[in-house]
Amino acid sequence: MTIQQLEYIIAVDKHRHFGQAAESCFVTQPTLSAQVSKLEKELEVILFDRSKMPVITTEIGAQIIEQAKRVVSESKGIYELVAQLKGDISGVIKIGIIPTLAPYLLHRFIKSFLEKYPNVKLQVEETVTEEIIRKLKNDELDLGIVVTPLNENGILEKPIFYEKFLAYMSKDHELLKKEKIGVKDLNTDDLWMLQQGHCFRDQVINLCNQSKFQKLNFHYESGSLEGLRNMVNRYTGITLLPELATSELKEEEKSRLRRFEGEEPIREVSIVLTRSFLKKKLVELLYKEISDSIPQNMTSKAHGKVVKFR
Repeated sequence: MTIQQLEYIIAVDKHRHFGQAAESCFVTQPTLSAQVSKLEKELEVILFDRSKMPVITTEIGAQIIEQAKRVVSESKGIYELVAQLKGDISGVIKIGIIPTLAPYLLHRFIKSFLEKYPNVKLQVEETVTEEIIRKLKNDELDLGIVVTPLNENGILEKPIFYEKFLAYMSKDHELLKKEKIGVKDLNTDDLWMLQQGHCFRDQVINLCNQSKFQKLNFHYESGSLEGLRNMVNRYTGITLLPELATSELKEEEKSRLRRFEGEEPIREVSIVLTRSFLKKKLVELLYKEISDSIPQNMTSKAHGKVVKFR
């Protein structure tokens, strides 16, 4: 049994196709197929049902592949350890980030991080939480930046900062007469929402009275917070914005923001990784850079959270 053979069966399980798996491993299909068959013969088990298309991983194959992922991960950790001992800060970090964070967070830390560590390459993908978790578990991403808690098996959550929800209203909106608003004020028929699949939408629905909320006649559902803000600017209505999304509004637009009375609704933003995550040093440095780029009153430390990378 070799590490290479384990990488091959992981690729077949991921792509469910021997040809695509071979292409992803930069070998020919006959080479990959031969090595997979050799491993099956050595273990005296069948890992894949080749009679189906796409290829199906057998029950015992699935268990072996889970172990193979851990072995391959640990083997890669040797190279990471050597690089750390040599003081080498380099490599690729593949990051997934949700759409309600990306436009307001990325520009705060990417430039300064790459200036400090020019031998590091960041690959950033903007997508929804569910897809980030799937890709983390398939080793397609190194880390995600999402809203937590997720309570997902096999996933570690490292809180970075906490941001409040603010109400953003159209000009002359009735609620502008109030200095602060209550959650009950959101049960109106002019609340603009994100499309389904966005965790921010779920947070807003959870914040409101769901029984009334589900009966509302929404005029428009956007895929971005900027789309919602533009609709509120042009028409009558109200939407919710996370704190970072309000920092670069024009002064007139800021005058149409309102905080919530009492205990203000807030969301936790974290780096998420698999429990066997690699590139620990790079992740620590990235975490520090993001934390330093955020107003200090919003950081995890300011909220009494001490984050350790182990």
